[in-house]
Amino acid sequence: MSARRPSVLLVEDDDPTRTELARNLRLNGYDVMEAAMVETALQHWEQRRPDLIVLDLGLPDGDGMSVLFAARKEATTPVVILSARGEERAKVVALNRGADDYLTKPVGTAELNARLRAVLRRAAGPAADAQGIVRNGSVELDPMAHVVRVAGRVVDLTPREYQILALLLSHPGHLVTRGRILRAVWGEAYQGDDHLVHVHVSKLRQKLGEADASGDTRGLIVTEPGVGYRVREARPES
Repeated sequence: MSARRPSVLLVEDDDPTRTELARNLRLNGYDVMEAAMVETALQHWEQRRPDLIVLDLGLPDGDGMSVLFAARKEATTPVVILSARGEERAKVVALNRGADDYLTKPVGTAELNARLRAVLRRAAGPAADAQGIVRNGSVELDPMAHVVRVAGRVVDLTPREYQILALLLSHPGHLVTRGRILRAVWGEAYQGDDHLVHVHVSKLRQKLGEADASGDTRGLIVTEPGVGYRVREARPES
């Protein structure tokens, strides 16, 4: 029996663009449902619950963000924004509100397909062994023991440093905004400066580096200036 084709809800109001994108997605193995308006997109979402949403923001009957809100209210379905709004503020707002990635039009089909494959991999969750230990290179996070090891050596992290690393490792390759880290680690009610995240990530990097003589942790946590952080995707074992 062949594997089920992943389903994609493609929300784009420009007919030629939507037709070309849908054709490309089908050629790359996706089951595509199309929508040109917010109302139609919400109907598809409610009735079919796709595996992935590719979402334009400027739609004739409203802002595409309402589709993102609907998806985030009830599920963790990956949402990739594909928009002509290229300014940094638009990206930060969308990512802070739950988008998994943000691409600015025009975008090549090869890059789009690569980004979609990446978010679907991340949606499946981090690779963990039978004991639930998550690994990324020389880094091991053991959620049962609440311990982090680098090259077999236990790293002395504060509770918040541990929480930040656990959050990042649970989304390998995926941008995690400072706002999301603040909400997850300090709580929804926290109103302070997000510079606090930068301070904790800097200390986390330092501790991981000090525990790793091989240098494998160098570049593990990547800064996206003004937005947040991501950890590199784990290298496949040879």
